Amino acid sequence: MQSATVFNIQKFSLNDGPGVRTVVFLKGCPLHCAWCSNPESQRRAPQVEWKESACIGCGACLRYAPSACSIEINGKKHVDIHRLRGDSEEAAAAIEHCPGRALSRVGETKTVEEVLEVCLQDKPFYEESGGGVTLSGGEATTWPDFCVELLGRLHEEGVDTCIETEGCVPAEQFRRVAVHLDHILFDLKHVDRMKHLEATGVDGRLMFDNLAWAIGAGIDVLPRTPVIPGFNDTVAEARAMARALLGIGASRVQLLPFHNFGESKYELLDMEYRLHGVPAMHQEDLAAYRQAYLDEGVEAFF
Repeated sequence: MQSATVFNIQKFSLNDGPGVRTVVFLKGCPLHCAWCSNPESQRRAPQVEWKESACIGCGACLRYAPSACSIEINGKKHVDIHRLRGDSEEAAAAIEHCPGRALSRVGETKTVEEVLEVCLQDKPFYEESGGGVTLSGGEATTWPDFCVELLGRLHEEGVDTCIETEGCVPAEQFRRVAVHLDHILFDLKHVDRMKHLEATGVDGRLMFDNLAWAIGAGIDVLPRTPVIPGFNDTVAEARAMARALLGIGASRVQLLPFHNFGESKYELLDMEYRLHGVPAMHQEDLAAYRQAYLDEGVEAFF
């Protein structure tokens, strides 16, 4: 039986595919986008989080995780979470004995059977609404064996399947998973490979190739573009993306205005949020941007 590192299973979602859905979030992603709203998903292994406001600086955690070394932030001495393996016995002990509950674990190894059991609890809601289960992350396709087994079991139960993906894995790996999907929500960032590389750590070639294959294979695919200030928010960039989509057979796109909902998560992981202070975008800010897609013959919506 396959297993993967799961950091959340979110029930009753209405924005991650058709109908009422359960979203399974898997850790691990080849991209490191500056605007990532799930920074806890980037690393594949479980991690330890530290909440400064809950920490009383007693140092109790250091007694239970001596190998993690000590660090002090704003006068509060505690374990260095970057040196503490999230799945270790030391981490478990430090979390358990923290009097302020300032430490917590994000990510847990779960088997297909364990995840399937949770998903099937809401099968009546899927049937009533035309919903199902969506895999997300991180990048779920970095766990191909787990995905294939889980998606196969869901189909055996008559459950609709979907994925939120960037498609940034080798073609063979992507296709192994994709053939078990009823829907694909496919995020595209930028057509300029160098700009894509600077912002995410990869140049984006695999993403366009895998999207083109999925469209050609007849899978229900919805391209989506997160619109990020200073990265891909100009009318010229909208036109370029529209033309690229038409070139691979896509005629519609969902626009996702930038938000900073995940900023607080960076503090828990002691990570830098590179877009601190950048204001959120709203639909009304993107009227000309959306019109550029429409002018090129691509249906753009929010």
